[in-house]
Amino acid sequence: MAMPEAKDDYHAVRRQAGLAALKDRFHNRFSQAPAVREQHAHTTTWHANQPPDAVVFAQDEDDIVAIVNICAEHGLPIVPFGAGTSLEGQVNAPFGGVSIDMSEMNKVIRVSPEDLDCTVQPGITRKQLNTYLRDTGLFFPIDPGADASLGGMASTRASGTNAVRYGTMKDNVLSLRAVMADGSVMTTARRARKTSAGYDLTRLLIGSEGTLGIITELTLKLHGIPESVAGGVCPFTTIENACNAVIMTIQSGIPIARIELLDVAQVKACNAYSKLDLEEVPMLFVEFNGTEAGVAEQAALFGEIAESFEGGPFKWESEPEKRNALWQARHDAYWAALQLRPGAKGIATDVCVPVSRLAECITETIADVEACGFLAPIVGHVGDGNFHVLPLVDMDSAAEVEAVEGFLSRLAERALRMDGTCTGEHGVGQGKGKYLPKELGDPAVAAMIAIKKALDPENILNPGKIFPSGYAAGEPVIA
Repeated sequence: MAMPEAKDDYHAVRRQAGLAALKDRFHNRFSQAPAVREQHAHTTTWHANQPPDAVVFAQDEDDIVAIVNICAEHGLPIVPFGAGTSLEGQVNAPFGGVSIDMSEMNKVIRVSPEDLDCTVQPGITRKQLNTYLRDTGLFFPIDPGADASLGGMASTRASGTNAVRYGTMKDNVLSLRAVMADGSVMTTARRARKTSAGYDLTRLLIGSEGTLGIITELTLKLHGIPESVAGGVCPFTTIENACNAVIMTIQSGIPIARIELLDVAQVKACNAYSKLDLEEVPMLFVEFNGTEAGVAEQAALFGEIAESFEGGPFKWESEPEKRNALWQARHDAYWAALQLRPGAKGIATDVCVPVSRLAECITETIADVEACGFLAPIVGHVGDGNFHVLPLVDMDSAAEVEAVEGFLSRLAERALRMDGTCTGEHGVGQGKGKYLPKELGDPAVAAMIAIKKALDPENILNPGKIFPSGYAAGEPVIA
């Protein structure tokens, strides 16, 4: 027994030396205060808070290189931290180590209006970027709801309400710069809109959740602000009718910008929290972008489709203040839902299925929720088959926790059975690695692990994320 203890002592001494080196290098930008450490492991789901040993506030790429070099030398795990809005424990530090806070790396480096692109640092949030772009007539469209950092959004392959028209992060990132596990800095591509040169390293890093490299710059596609924007709400008699209206809208080729589903529980929550007076039935929030004539035509076509599925009347609004109030209520849906059961924990999860299977998947999910007997509002970016469920759970009740765990497993299995995915936009993190072999197969997971080992052989970059337990890359390797 003496040898393992001696080995553990060696690792502890080595890590302490690394923390001392970071403190010496970064001075007042290095913190081991318990409150700061806990804040940087904050998670808006039920994964336990697992704080790092220290937090370092980076200001530029050179800082990231220095941190990685020190951590690599001393075997310290590294967890990148943007805004802390991730939902699957991506910012937790299950093996300790260092959290790199990117919030001070929030500059716009370059905007090229003629090319419809820009380059930014990873800590800038989507709202900060769009405020900066306001006078250019351009905007960045990916809107996950939370004011997340762009680096974090790329790392989790974020999506959101605009995805049905503008795509997700993987569709809107042209190039990245990232610090790799050995301290080298990699540029994944140039600014050209297409390339067939070599492997697609940009999309390799997008969605990698900080496990392959630490993003220090992003070059993003921008889009012109539409001439006219109109949106509104449309009630339906049943969830199934609302989903079928969505399916028909997408299949009809109507260029809808946003189409969001709220079930009855979520509508009730939004009415109470955001002071709305919506009819408390299944509801679609819809938005159209384009010319005034085009928007009016799209709205009329959607209204006809909704009516054919016992929906309506569709009330649409072009006045920005009223339209923005509706979408703010949609973005506040998580906080609104928590008020339905004060003191309960909201267990946010999502799945995504082919849009043709959407009605079937949501209907089965609602029946599952009702059979379990708990409250779980549903809201979703249903234009691309993605929806979210928020079970509200008394975490002190072992029976409730067990019931929700079973429900979450069945939800993921249901999506996979319908040729969908266990996560449309939340990422894998700590919670969904066990579904990867079922979703992609063992050869695909083995390929991912091979890439991870090749790029991060000591597994210091955000260890304990993505890979299912029992796989080779599931725990850090410290020489």
